[in-house]
Amino acid sequence: MALIKSISGIRGTIGGAAGDNLTPPDIVRFTTAYVRLLAEKRPDKRLLVVIGRDARLSGPMVEEIVAGTLTGCGVDVVRLGLCTTPGTELAVTHHGADGGIIITASHNPRQWNALKLLDEHGEFLSAEEGARLLELADGDSAPYPPVDALGRTTTDPGCNERHIGQVLALPAVDTEAVRQRGFRVVVDAVNSVGGTVMPALLRALGCDVVELNCAPTGEFAHNPEPLPAHLAGLSQAVVSNGANLGIAVDPDVDRLAFVCEDGSMFVEEYTLVAVADYILSRTPGDTVSNLSSSRALRDVTERHGGRYHASAVGEVNVVKTMKQTGAVIGGEGNGGVIYPELHYGRDALVGTALFLTHLAHTGMKMTELRRTYPAYYASKNKIELTPSIDVERILHELKSRYAGERTDDRDGLKIDFPECWVHLRRSNTEPIVRIYTEARTQAEADALAERFIDEVHALCAQ
Repeated sequence: MALIKSISGIRGTIGGAAGDNLTPPDIVRFTTAYVRLLAEKRPDKRLLVVIGRDARLSGPMVEEIVAGTLTGCGVDVVRLGLCTTPGTELAVTHHGADGGIIITASHNPRQWNALKLLDEHGEFLSAEEGARLLELADGDSAPYPPVDALGRTTTDPGCNERHIGQVLALPAVDTEAVRQRGFRVVVDAVNSVGGTVMPALLRALGCDVVELNCAPTGEFAHNPEPLPAHLAGLSQAVVSNGANLGIAVDPDVDRLAFVCEDGSMFVEEYTLVAVADYILSRTPGDTVSNLSSSRALRDVTERHGGRYHASAVGEVNVVKTMKQTGAVIGGEGNGGVIYPELHYGRDALVGTALFLTHLAHTGMKMTELRRTYPAYYASKNKIELTPSIDVERILHELKSRYAGERTDDRDGLKIDFPECWVHLRRSNTEPIVRIYTEARTQAEADALAERFIDEVHALCAQ
């Protein structure tokens, strides 16, 4: 498995040969390059970087190497310990740091880990900064400082509690309304850091919490991506406990999915749609999601008199478009909610508090709320990449083939048909091509996906 280097960070599987996986030499190399990047931006300043990690098994090992490398580069370090991705982002600005490193492979399985790299605003590096980092990593190594110039290390064990307090202080979060509804909630945190943070948030909101897979051991109880196929246990627990809803988060708690009171899926695409509906009812404005996200957000935005904007896939691209358009809410259809009133980052805690406020205000059940939104059905598929697959050639051929339709090639290729769409793109986080479709029925979405999978395979064979 080759290392994956993208705007989403430096990601790979643990073990194996240096340069082919995420090994200790690779961790040192990219951490050193990150320091050099920060030093180019602030050449006369003693740098400060915060470090947080999720609970995956390799996290402590990677954290020790990252922290040691940073101090060896003369950088002062604040170690957060187990902290969510959004909590680490907020800690960067809280400490007035020059950057931050989140040690997490997000939704990837247990053998993976990654370095997610932040700027001084607690936001992901831009594409230009990411490209410069890779140049520095591949260039000659600069000398390390002498012993008297080594960095110092402090700890901040309160980042998660501080994050919860910041969420509860948002004017749009109505804690009293949520408390009065007395929701019973089952939360599945896949045995990562969300197991400590999400129950604490929910109890602060007055919810009766049933914990499922909330021990932060790093032994993921199921595939950690919060997709319907992986949430059967949560669905069963919601019904058996007579809960009002279920909540699932990924290992670093920036993605969020809900289960209805009858065990059916609210569907992760509709997490952002529902939260946006609530925010737009309070603050009319524009919204942003990426090209792979549901048309439902566009429909809800226009219903409130706003304009919808699409960005390339990747949180940094969504954030850039949100800033350009002044969007009041945005995110990604994978359950990532970005609410700029707190910060420009996907945040499952913010998403949960806003969603529960919305549900409390409506007085509805989950299934009733879900029926108020446009009905679209998605099919999410992937094709494993091999060295022989020329992705760019395939996408070029498909664009020519469908030149009569609305197409967008900012990020792979999206083809918008009148009643459906397909988006094909190389993943930033895995060696795959993603093929996402959406249509008015599940059968139509699945059929469209199969059609394009067949077309890609046929082009691969040419």
